[in-house]
Amino acid sequence: MHRLVVRWLLSSAAIAIVAWLLPGIHAGSGLSGAFTVAVTAAFLGLANAVVKPILTLLSCPLVLLTLGLFLLVINTAMLQLAAWATRAAGYPLEVDGWMTAFIGSILISIVTWVLSLFVRDEKKPAREA
Repeated sequence: MHRLVVRWLLSSAAIAIVAWLLPGIHAGSGLSGAFTVAVTAAFLGLANAVVKPILTLLSCPLVLLTLGLFLLVINTAMLQLAAWATRAAGYPLEVDGWMTAFIGSILISIVTWVLSLFVRDEKKPAREA
C-alpha cells in the first residue's frame, strides 16, 4: 500500500510539473489544481493498469513493426483518456490537442522517472559503496 501511495504522489508531482512547464496542459491553480492533478494521476494509473496492456496486446504487430515507437502513441492515448475521465469527474483538466498530449506523455514519463530516482524502493536491497 505504501508503494502505491508513493507512486501516486510521484505521478501527481510529475503531472503538476509538466502542467506548469507545458502551455497546452491546464490543471488549474491552488487547491483546485492540486485536486485536479491528484485525480488525473489516479485515472492515469488506472488507465495504465487496465487499458494499456489490452491496447499493447492488440497493437503488438504495430509495436514490433515500429520497434516500440508505437508505444508512445499508446501513452498519448492513455493521457488523453485520463484527461477525459478527469473532466468527466468534474475536475478542470484540459489538454490542448494530440501533439500536446504526445509531448506531455513523454515529459510525464521522464519527470516520473527522475523523481523516482530520489525515492528508495524498500523491496530492493541497498547498494553498498
